[in-house]
Amino acid sequence: MTIAPTPSTSPAAPTGPAGPTSPIRPEVVEVSAELLARYNKPGPRYTSYPTAPEFGESFAEPQYREHLARADAMADQPLSLYVHLPFCESMCTYCGCHVIISRNHDKFSLYLDHVEKELEMTAAALPHRRSVAQIHLGGGTPTSLNEAQLERLWGMLMKHFTLAPGAEVSLEVDPCVTTEGQMRLLRRLGFNRVSMGVQDFTHEVQEAVNRIQPYDLTKRLYDLCRELGFGSINLDLIYGLPHQTPDNFQRTLDQVIGLRPDRVAVFNFAHVPWIRPHQRKIDETTLPITTSRFEIFARTLRSFGAAGYAQIGMDHFALPEDELAVAQRSRALHRNFMGYITRPAPDMIGIGVSSIGDVAGAYAQNVKWLPEYYQAIEGGRLPVQRGFVLSPDDHIRRWVINQLMCNFVLDIPDTEKRWGLEFTRYFAEEQRPLEELEAAGFLTRGAGRIEVTPVGRIFIRNVCMTFDTYLRRTRRDDKPLFSRTV
Repeated sequence: MTIAPTPSTSPAAPTGPAGPTSPIRPEVVEVSAELLARYNKPGPRYTSYPTAPEFGESFAEPQYREHLARADAMADQPLSLYVHLPFCESMCTYCGCHVIISRNHDKFSLYLDHVEKELEMTAAALPHRRSVAQIHLGGGTPTSLNEAQLERLWGMLMKHFTLAPGAEVSLEVDPCVTTEGQMRLLRRLGFNRVSMGVQDFTHEVQEAVNRIQPYDLTKRLYDLCRELGFGSINLDLIYGLPHQTPDNFQRTLDQVIGLRPDRVAVFNFAHVPWIRPHQRKIDETTLPITTSRFEIFARTLRSFGAAGYAQIGMDHFALPEDELAVAQRSRALHRNFMGYITRPAPDMIGIGVSSIGDVAGAYAQNVKWLPEYYQAIEGGRLPVQRGFVLSPDDHIRRWVINQLMCNFVLDIPDTEKRWGLEFTRYFAEEQRPLEELEAAGFLTRGAGRIEVTPVGRIFIRNVCMTFDTYLRRTRRDDKPLFSRTV
């Protein structure tokens, strides 16, 4: 099977030392069934490197406090702040996040009591560093909290931290539960970016994943956000869900493009029922086969390319004037646990149950269950359960992977100068795999650069896996840790 190029696509933007000069347009390319079969294998999404399965419990609160102290020494640098609000009213069967199903607002208030204490302890460990360039409320469904609870949370954040000029303040919302009053409050508080979950507008698909969300409901909230002046609106889609076909997903694409959001994320469904037991409710016989999944994504590329969107990394699209596209053109795009970002801060603080921080060269993840979270907070302890301290080699490989994931280009002389190494010698073990990826048409090498081709963008996770030393290790558990790459 192949998906042929169409006249609506355009070639990749030319690049040079200063970065791309025009947006990278989504381009549909020919991909054979053999290539899909060979490379469509489990692999990380690289929101971190090393990835979360490498985290260990030898890293706990004492180690985290040491890294917070190191981060505090960088008093002139802003922070990023992520707050996890895990509550949802119902369980979407595709969900891969850590969520708690509840409609009990007393339970939400109890959670905020503990978040407040965690904020106090964290801020106390950062006495000289309180400026924040990015705040994101994730979940779960942050708008499960009522207006009074949202305002209380904001007051807690602003009590301990201050917003840097031009800070991005964002949250995820579910149109099924979000009210006009909540959005008006959030805009008044200073939120300037919003991300809405859509996934798919096809009713049969929505029924299969337990998320009934009519188009009209989503459009009303979208229009309200435009009226209120949110600076950027993102819509999330997922391909590979039960009962999806290229034709019915095309209708969803047409409806989304008709709304003209600033950004769209189109995620590959991570079907991992051995990790997320609630996904066992999905009838696997209704999932699209690999070639159909690829055709769905090919139509996604074609549709957003024709509508004038730039391709951002492996699964995002943005209007050319959006900050994501501007950052990519100048090679200032970054990636972390919050996804693709334009306001990188040297450190990201995670607050709340299961949240992950990236602090002074270490990852730190909080406990995943509420009783353990409450017990730690009530005992006066930061609730870190596990983490990972990056080695010098990890820092180098994280840099390389992020350059490829974000910009599709790795400048070899710049990498050598930045890290004080000879590229081909340092990455001697990677040279043969890189040759194989070049032969497959995923990348080109020459003129001091590795450049990912249009077909390689589809397989960008596979390209980055070449530099991941942890994937080479043999594990006793034969179950894959990651979703498939396409």
